[in-house]
Amino acid sequence: MNRQGPLIAIGVAVILALVVIFGSMFVVDQRQQALVVQLGDPIRVVQEPGLNFKVPLIQDVIYIDKRILALEGQTEEVIAADQKRLLVDSFVRFRIVDPLRFFQAVGSEQVARQRLSPLLNSALRQVLGNQDFQATLSGERARMMTEIRDILNREAKPLGLDVIDVRIKRADLPEANSQAVYRRMQTEREREAKENRAQGAEIGARITADADRQRTIILAEAQRQSEILRGDGEGQRAKIFAEAAGQDASFYAFYRSLQAYRQALQDGNTAMVLTPDSEFFKFFNNAGGGAPPTK
Repeated sequence: MNRQGPLIAIGVAVILALVVIFGSMFVVDQRQQALVVQLGDPIRVVQEPGLNFKVPLIQDVIYIDKRILALEGQTEEVIAADQKRLLVDSFVRFRIVDPLRFFQAVGSEQVARQRLSPLLNSALRQVLGNQDFQATLSGERARMMTEIRDILNREAKPLGLDVIDVRIKRADLPEANSQAVYRRMQTEREREAKENRAQGAEIGARITADADRQRTIILAEAQRQSEILRGDGEGQRAKIFAEAAGQDASFYAFYRSLQAYRQALQDGNTAMVLTPDSEFFKFFNNAGGGAPPTK
């Protein structure tokens, strides 16, 4: 009996030693960071992964996530600078960079998300409220998201958080407003189309009138030139005939009579009532040759 007492004491001492040893060790995963607290007061921050030690029974370890966390913002209604109501969906990526400040300010991720959500809402209203609706649909959107991130990051620093990114997933008008805007845009496009068609018709009428005017001028000029040429031709023809008549009057009279015969008898059905000694047939009556005697 006396031999078992020391063995029991040794066994109890070994068990207590093992409990103290294992109670003094803790492992920090590479995805975590740890805060060592003593009687509720933080005394040490461990951010490197590996095996660490603490005072058992007096000190505790609080593990804090080291990874990038995400917060899905609720759909918020924001009034833009042009007084249009926008429905905005956004999300935030953040990280806990100061475990001690994080523990003192919020204590847990759940509380941090609750604190960060209204800050995001405030930053959205602050930035989008100074921009019109068209800016949220243009290249200015990236600049606005950066501005929102910077504002939110300044507000989140006292909480031990670092805001990495803010994204606006959707920024649309409410359904009723969207339909009204669509109808207004449709009316505006129809008005522009009517104006363009009217302007096109006016330009077309002006071009047609100018073309008609130029056509009239060209035709008149051509008619004038043709009359001049015809007059010149008639003058030259009369001159030639006059010269021919001056050279041989009898031949000229004979030639003119042949032209008259051709004109009068060309269709073969001409009926003429004339006396045999008519002047019109004087060259037929003198078929033997030579010009008829002049009376």
